Amino acid sequence: MNFNTIRVTTDEIGVATLTLARPDKHNALSGRMIAELAGAAELLANDVKVRAVVLTGEGDSFCAGADLGWMRAQASAARNARIAEARKLALVLRALNELPKPLIGRINGQAFGGGLGLTSVCDAAVAVNTAKFGFTEVRLGLIPATISPYVLARMGEGRARRVFMSARIFNANEACELGLVARAVPPADLDAAVEGEVRHYCSASPQAVAAAKALARRLGPAIDDAIINETVALLADTWETSDASEGIAAFFDRRRPRWQA
Repeated sequence: MNFNTIRVTTDEIGVATLTLARPDKHNALSGRMIAELAGAAELLANDVKVRAVVLTGEGDSFCAGADLGWMRAQASAARNARIAEARKLALVLRALNELPKPLIGRINGQAFGGGLGLTSVCDAAVAVNTAKFGFTEVRLGLIPATISPYVLARMGEGRARRVFMSARIFNANEACELGLVARAVPPADLDAAVEGEVRHYCSASPQAVAAAKALARRLGPAIDDAIINETVALLADTWETSDASEGIAAFFDRRRPRWQA
């Protein structure tokens, strides 16, 4: 399978690396990247030689959220088109969340918006201690709806409410406190820390690992079709508000929205 916005490689012991490869765009999620991530998730799920998957970004950012071109298209789209686009991302997140292989996040830099959704579907994530994080959607008059089931499952409601609706930028140490990432390490130590997370799976039964992950998912918060339908509809509702119109317009006009103090 050929990809343009991501890369998939697998080493000799079966550790696959799934890399977001738009470094010039801070690995922002475009429609094409979302489609390619869906293909990669299916490919990795069905590859019996893959024992574990590392999810990372190329360059200095992990994932800066939504691509500007995608955002501009959504601003002028009809409700049904917005729902369809949001559902594509929701289904990619679900596919990665349910991947029958351990998914380890190698968070190599900033993660905002959808990047935190990708972080949250990892079974464990290690970040560089210089990384910055933020649920920045509310700055635009939007809400982090599509990623919310995975973020709440990862952080819990109480911790999520500290950062979920303020757009506050927080550092890697706070991301650890919030449960988003397991560890924060200096950039020079990132690969060794990720290897430390991955190596245990290489001596475990692949079938048992997949079954144990499915068990944890089954006993955790429900993330089913009804939840996905609800969240994408809520996002579509928010796109139709006056604050979203103002926030998106202000963003592209490079001015402050009317509510910003």
